[in-house]
Amino acid sequence: MAYWLVKSESGNYSIGDLERDRVTFWGGVRNYQARNFLRQMKKGEQVLFYHSVTEPVGVVGICRVKKEAYPDPTQFDSKSQYFDAAASPEEPRWFCPDVEFVERFAQVLPLTDIRTLRGLADMELLRRGSRLSVQVASLKHFEIIVDAARKM
Repeated sequence: MAYWLVKSESGNYSIGDLERDRVTFWGGVRNYQARNFLRQMKKGEQVLFYHSVTEPVGVVGICRVKKEAYPDPTQFDSKSQYFDAAASPEEPRWFCPDVEFVERFAQVLPLTDIRTLRGLADMELLRRGSRLSVQVASLKHFEIIVDAARKM
């Protein structure tokens, strides 16, 4: 079983939106490495939900993969900001899994606090220049972050 971290701008789609919706497709990702990670996600795997482009940035909750990746419908919608003219239903380029709400933390676990937690030095999120919106996390990373967030 793998563990993951997904980033979303809270103004676009927040943990509160996921809590309200209960399930959503994680679409609109237009980076090939992030797309490849989305395609690797398996049903039942746990995901850290991270708010970016907000103050403070940080982990805000947990979701879980509900349905494994399938062609992202936004790539075929010419009115969508995520439309891709090179994609077709026969040869899709972009994929998305469905994720379901699990838990919203009482407070954001800020990136500044995450940087101080022991055992996370090798986490992708903490690497200089790490901007991927979908990242692999180990069980150790997941447990350390969840434990710290629940203690806040």
